[in-house]
Amino acid sequence: MSRLFVRTLRDEPADADIDSHRLLLRAGYIRRVASGIYSWLPLGQRVLAKVSAIVRQEMDAAGAQEVTLPIAQPLDLWARSGRDQTYGPLMFRFQDRKEAGFCLAPTAEEVVTSLVAGEYSSYRDLPVNLYQVNWKYRDELRPRFGLLRAREFLMKDAYSFHVDVADLQRTYHDMYLAYQRVFDRCHLTYRAVEGEAGEIGGDVNHEFMALAAVGEDDFVWCRNCDYAANLEVARRAASSAPGPPDEPTDAPAREVVATPGMGAIAEVAGFLEVGPDTLLKAIAFEASGSSSEGSGDEAPVLGLALVPGDREVNPVALAGALAPRTVRLLDDDDFRARPGLTKGYLGPGAPGVAIVVADPLVAAPRAWVVGANQVDHHARHAVLGRDFDVDQWADLVAVVAGDPCPRCGAELSIDRGIEVGQVFQLGTKYAEALDARYTDEAGEQHPMVMGCYGIGISRVVTAVVEEHHDDQGIAWPASLAPYDVHLVALAGRGDTAATVLAAAEELYDELTAAGVAVLYDDRDASPGVKFADADLLGMPVRLTLGAKGLARGVVERRVRATGADDELALNAVLAALLGA
Repeated sequence: MSRLFVRTLRDEPADADIDSHRLLLRAGYIRRVASGIYSWLPLGQRVLAKVSAIVRQEMDAAGAQEVTLPIAQPLDLWARSGRDQTYGPLMFRFQDRKEAGFCLAPTAEEVVTSLVAGEYSSYRDLPVNLYQVNWKYRDELRPRFGLLRAREFLMKDAYSFHVDVADLQRTYHDMYLAYQRVFDRCHLTYRAVEGEAGEIGGDVNHEFMALAAVGEDDFVWCRNCDYAANLEVARRAASSAPGPPDEPTDAPAREVVATPGMGAIAEVAGFLEVGPDTLLKAIAFEASGSSSEGSGDEAPVLGLALVPGDREVNPVALAGALAPRTVRLLDDDDFRARPGLTKGYLGPGAPGVAIVVADPLVAAPRAWVVGANQVDHHARHAVLGRDFDVDQWADLVAVVAGDPCPRCGAELSIDRGIEVGQVFQLGTKYAEALDARYTDEAGEQHPMVMGCYGIGISRVVTAVVEEHHDDQGIAWPASLAPYDVHLVALAGRGDTAATVLAAAEELYDELTAAGVAVLYDDRDASPGVKFADADLLGMPVRLTLGAKGLARGVVERRVRATGADDELALNAVLAALLGA
């Protein structure tokens, strides 16, 4: 340690919001260079290498072949797929001296598809699965949580090419199992959940979520079966699309009431002394493009999504209900541009609304409190079929804990997680855009069918620290620790100091020669400083050799994860560590 490039920090870093960020900075694994950009110091580099090695082993075992693709990529490739627009400001862009456009790769579907298209053209060439471990770049608007939402990050990305969907599904299954082995070996508690494709696309995909309270993603899971999904795409047990219910026999006529300054559900419910579930929430949106029945592009239309006041609209579900049209929720600028729409007081019958989509929960036989479409007013006793109508029924509400599972009907639970990996069945999106085709046995050409598979290697480091730490520091699993053993020599100042140091050096040499990676604290520092640093750095085993122990022929052992202490005979340390 007297030669190791590391400086531990005693004070808490001011800009660290989560435990992993705080501890990796304090322990000298990383250092901030700019917002969302970090240097990896020797200890951190060793952890990255450990994760990368596990990933490479499992990718190789699954039949993938390693390549290295460029970080600087031509923008014209991205224009061909249309993702230069999809990524928008997330992409770092630049020009070379000839003013040709380039980007720093946020991912590599375009480049690898172009590569395979140039090399392979026959069904006999397929399938092929290529992967790389390389740096990726995304210009996050608000980088935060250290490595969790960074602008530069290390990623394993793999891409497979096939003759048909059935062949893709076989590789997808193999990669799914490989991911499970990777995260098992990294000692993460995780769940594989149905995911949202995002900018990458694809109809079928799964996210691997490491359980963590600081995770940026909510996911639902069933305690009774294997259903699990990102909250964005999670479903309740399907509800049939209902018709208008019978009018409640005791429902008075619709009545407009003053609700001054009350644009929120809770405020109105409290004022009227009713439950939030008796209010009807109306979310305004704009739908663009052509409907499934239409031909060509249609003019954008204004719509309302209706859900009970105690539930939220799931934008992904709304978009799915109106596909293939594009759906965009109205923001403050939209409301300012449409003075006829009264934000906070919207309800059925709002001016200019062309389509009303409602969740089946809205068909409950009750009278609703709705926005009256005038500032500071709501309406009581609004009844479906009498006072307002619905054009389309769809499951719109965001899933909450306790909702019924869509597979077995049991109650769903919600947890938070860090997305550490995702696998996609992409289909032919990129092959068609970049002309990646193969010729079949009959001489006919077809687009290659693709899959892609990503693991955030630097994110795995964050997730592992979030799960494996305590108040004193990191507690690395043995598979990822920079060193197997942290050897602490307590030489003191007396006559035995040289003897202790010599014995520690001999033990260090013995363990190192046997292949045990040892971090040896040979510094002239107090026992308190050495022990505090050992706990902070987090090697799985700490061996302490002092004058008293040496006199008895023993070395003290502490297991970092459990805090368990015992003594080992100096001549049996290696055997004990190797489990012999």
